[in-house]
Amino acid sequence: MTALSALQGPHAPVLDLGGRTALVTGAASGIGRACALRLAAAGAKVRAVDRDAAGLDTLTGQAQGLAGTVDPYVLDLTDLDAAEQAAAGTDVLVNNAGLQLVRPIEEFPPDVFHTVLTVMLEAPFRLIRGALPHMYGQGWGRIVNVSSVHGLRASAFKSAYVAAKHGLEGLSKTAALEGAAHGVTSNCVNPAYVRTPLVEKQIADQAQVHGIPEERVLAEVLLQDSAVKRLIEPAEVAEAVAYLCGPHAAFITGTSLALDGGWTAH
Repeated sequence: MTALSALQGPHAPVLDLGGRTALVTGAASGIGRACALRLAAAGAKVRAVDRDAAGLDTLTGQAQGLAGTVDPYVLDLTDLDAAEQAAAGTDVLVNNAGLQLVRPIEEFPPDVFHTVLTVMLEAPFRLIRGALPHMYGQGWGRIVNVSSVHGLRASAFKSAYVAAKHGLEGLSKTAALEGAAHGVTSNCVNPAYVRTPLVEKQIADQAQVHGIPEERVLAEVLLQDSAVKRLIEPAEVAEAVAYLCGPHAAFITGTSLALDGGWTAH
């Protein structure tokens, strides 16, 4: 079925990923967990990649009864060769795994900077590299990179995270240009602050670097630039990821879908 024929009729089609294999990184919690469950609900066989084995166990239990399956894949993405091998044979790749440290540049540990760039930029490159031969061979593939509003805007004290997300934006666009002739799309989704463990762990650091009590961080730091004054739910991000995997999104590639509550409207 062509993308055009799939759209014929009065309504957009329900997402059907039956027969497709999806790989989601950082799948044990937060956005990754929501994406794994959403794609499995659409019928995909999901490889749920994370270094947190216990978190993956609870995810697979939560996925019982869905149209597709969720298979745990314990992997530390700093093992770049293993990451590339894990992506072989995937139809849908969701690069989501991330980590954060809030520090001024002059106090930022170089080893942490290196790890952040490895997990959040070099690993996605290797995962895309591993996935593309299969995608190209079948003439279809979807790459969705969970970037951030920090892929579009910088914030102080997040040099590694901002650098990684800006790099991911460029990688995604390059994959889009190279993949277009092969039926492969590549896009970013760019949420602002999401209700995840990654954000919750930032609060103490943000309070310290801004010199304010922790209870003021949400309103005065995290949501200060957002017109919509709430955190995004992981399921909302997962719906954006799912949208980019459907036949109705076949012409969307090389772009960034901002879910930022109006942050970038300033």
